[in-house]
Amino acid sequence: MAEVKEFTFQDVAEHNTKNDMFCVIHDKVYDCTKFLDEHPGGEEVMLDVAGQDSTEAFEDVGHSDEAREVLEKLYVGELKRQAGDPGPKAAPSGGNTSPSMKSDGGLSLGLYAVVVVGGFLAYAGYQYLQQQAAAQGQQQA
Repeated sequence: MAEVKEFTFQDVAEHNTKNDMFCVIHDKVYDCTKFLDEHPGGEEVMLDVAGQDSTEAFEDVGHSDEAREVLEKLYVGELKRQAGDPGPKAAPSGGNTSPSMKSDGGLSLGLYAVVVVGGFLAYAGYQYLQQQAAAQGQQQA
């Protein structure tokens, strides 16, 4: 059985660029470097949490089971907490979330949703116009 590699917050913090990116989610360390280009929300949202505890951001979005399976493939080790490290970040619980946490995370989540939905609508509109142009081209020929 292979030994699990342990990382400190300092170790993880050193991996915070597009070409070398680690994230901590539920005290597990993931190398997300190769996944940046594939992330459906874009690389910017991941780079915002690069080299940090990303648990809250990950859970706030509500990732699917498939996304969690992809995440497991990126696993590289466990976080070894040391004295003075911040405590574990968890997803806010149902009704016990303070208003300040809701507005802080809600704005970024809301903005993310607007960008994703807007991008989808723009893409769908573009595809529709392309199909209409192709149909008109065939009718004229």
